[in-house]
Amino acid sequence: MTGRRRWSTEEILETAAELLRTSDAESFSVRKLAAALGTDSSSLYRHFRNKTELLRAVADRILLAAMDGYRPEGDWKQRVTALALCLREAFGEQPQLAAIWGRYGSGGTGSRLVMEEVLQALRTSGLPDQEIPARYHRIVILLAALISSEAGISTVTPKEYEQGMEQFRVAVLGADPERFPALAHFARDIRPLGADRRAAFEEILAAQLAHIEAQIP
Repeated sequence: MTGRRRWSTEEILETAAELLRTSDAESFSVRKLAAALGTDSSSLYRHFRNKTELLRAVADRILLAAMDGYRPEGDWKQRVTALALCLREAFGEQPQLAAIWGRYGSGGTGSRLVMEEVLQALRTSGLPDQEIPARYHRIVILLAALISSEAGISTVTPKEYEQGMEQFRVAVLGADPERFPALAHFARDIRPLGADRRAAFEEILAAQLAHIEAQIP
């Protein structure tokens, strides 16, 4: 009798990533993954202790892919900005995984590569070593928040998008000027959350990096 196939860790992660293209972390389960692979859950627990560890490993593959296309060039601000845009682009191709990264983080090689590059860039900035860990933390928190937020918007269906735009127009253009005077005043210039995401991403990151630069002795 032929034994059941043994799946490699990479094959498991690839299948998990495919499942997560059309679902989210809440509906994803090890049982569903095992069914897609034609095996039982117990065989997967030989590779990962639990669902959270598996999700972190899937997100780490995106970080690895981003770092594979990244080449450090320029000064420290240019390096951090280029890295941030690489991460944004990589997660933009699999937005469901961006939300997972923002929620669960990652502890694999991809995560270490990102950490190493941000820390190396900050070390060349002139900041004292004792200030670098805190500045690193602020940058990564900002990137995770921006990327996961943007990914959430990109996963809405066309129908959901149109419904959201209609609600936006009603909420903004239909605001009572007596109760919401500022909103009524700026109504025609307020942009929906989905507009100019890259420009906003770069501007917010630039402001954070300028703040760090102002603290350099």
